[in-house]
Amino acid sequence: MAKSVIILNGPNLNMLGTREPGMYGAATLADIETMCVDEGKKHGITVDFRQSNSEGELVTWIQEARDKFDAIVINPAAYSHTSVAIHDALRAAALPVVEVHLSNIHQREQFRHHSYVSSVATGVILGLGPTGYKLALIALSEQL
Repeated sequence: MAKSVIILNGPNLNMLGTREPGMYGAATLADIETMCVDEGKKHGITVDFRQSNSEGELVTWIQEARDKFDAIVINPAAYSHTSVAIHDALRAAALPVVEVHLSNIHQREQFRHHSYVSSVATGVILGLGPTGYKLALIALSEQL
């Protein structure tokens, strides 16, 4: 039976490919989605890929994930450093969670060094660009 994973992306990730390419690379969010869907198929995982600039919408999707998906991959972007609401929703969802960041948040500004998501994540992958999403799916395929 195929497993399903929701991949959630936070604010400004819709700007990938044009936003600070020196930091985030040239891949667009659509490129990353295609990569994730393809990687999921290799591991028998159905991928639902979403992005929102709205914290509330992300929280709603996390709440809904509890009954619809087997795991969550999340790049909360700037909400990593500010959102107790996303932290609480992930905790309540009680699903395996992999937090992904394209950049290494520990090599950036001090305020980015703390993530509210990390403490409720099964694992954290950062600094590996789009490959981090692929690695998250591989890890989840072994755990699920």
